[in-house]
Amino acid sequence: MDSAPKTKKLPILPSGEKWPFFLLASCFLWWGIANNMTDPLVSVFTGIFDGLTNFQSSLIQFAFYGAYFCLAIPGAIISRKFGYKRGVLVGLGLYIIGCLLFIPASLTQQFFPFLIAFYVLAGGLSILETNANPYVLVLGPEETATQRLNLAQAFNPVGAIVGTLLAQILILAKLEGLDTSIAEADVQGQQLAIVIAPYVIIGIVLIVFWVLIASSRMPYVVESDKRVHFVATVKRLVRIPNYVFAVVAQFFYVGAQITVWTFTVFYVPDQLGLSGSETLKYFHLPALILFGAFRFISTAAMSRFAPHAVLTFMAVAGVALSVLVIWVGGHIGAYALVGLSACMSLMFPTIFGLGSRGLGEDTKLGGSGLIMAILGGAIITPIQAYIIDIANVSISYIVPLVCFAVIAAYGIYAGRAVLPTKSVRVVMH
Repeated sequence: MDSAPKTKKLPILPSGEKWPFFLLASCFLWWGIANNMTDPLVSVFTGIFDGLTNFQSSLIQFAFYGAYFCLAIPGAIISRKFGYKRGVLVGLGLYIIGCLLFIPASLTQQFFPFLIAFYVLAGGLSILETNANPYVLVLGPEETATQRLNLAQAFNPVGAIVGTLLAQILILAKLEGLDTSIAEADVQGQQLAIVIAPYVIIGIVLIVFWVLIASSRMPYVVESDKRVHFVATVKRLVRIPNYVFAVVAQFFYVGAQITVWTFTVFYVPDQLGLSGSETLKYFHLPALILFGAFRFISTAAMSRFAPHAVLTFMAVAGVALSVLVIWVGGHIGAYALVGLSACMSLMFPTIFGLGSRGLGEDTKLGGSGLIMAILGGAIITPIQAYIIDIANVSISYIVPLVCFAVIAAYGIYAGRAVLPTKSVRVVMH
């Protein structure tokens, strides 16, 4: 892999930015919780609502990640006109509202209102990510921006582990232990009450966290012009091949992550005969721990090797492990599926950091494009669900295999890309 000696002597995080960085990095934990509590619900809702197919239930992910696509540009406009801090607060606010919408959704005992609640919640996450990711990038030297974002993203797998534990302990285990001998309507009501409880608790906790951020002194990116200039900015961005390819790679990365994790509770029971809660406990949770550990390992590796080289290596490993998942199966396939999480650990922040290089004041709208690429989770997940419906879960993992191949291609390209040279100014606000 290519060495990266220039980043070794520069600080990842200046001393004066530690508290703001911690607050921002904590946001990565909160959306990690939401993302990973949601993944197992694709299988859960097929058991709660009669006649719901895997494809129909996967519309949860379509609503969730479709909201990312729709709200990313509004999130960028907010940050451009009012600053990253207000964008973070708006995103957290919508996240809170989405969590609390689970209460009326459960009272209707219908599937569609849950899609609305997921859409609002994920819309908040979209605005939150559109602001938090580029915000972290400008908190120190541009040369260490990708490392800094990987460090902040290390909070995300912590949230992923918490979210998975909440899903396993508070949702799946309780659903599996529910007495189904009572009336059908009562069973459904109890099932929905179990599903919504963690979301409501998180919504209440986030109210406190919102106040903490609102009352803290945070850095402010100085803009020479606060007007959006949307069309002109987009024209500039689409003429930067590295940025465009990064958006494409991000689309396929998110598709890979969501499909790998969503359908773990399909693959492992199919291969090993375990229950959903056992799968989360013995396979998905270790996968998330591996994901978190390799986020730190990858950040450290980027002090010695160029980020694009580390990204390429992990993507090629992802292709190899996907082959084992598809064509070997059994325990080897299940463990290879766990190993994919190690490969994915660095991908989102590394693609985001590599794609944002040299964008200057276009970083805000540019960041929204990289967040809009999360639409990959909405588009690619139903494709894999459809393959499961018409074929089987093993062969469906050819979908993430293709995704990893695209990411590897971007990693190779990013090391050779010619970049624009722009900068931004940051002050405390």
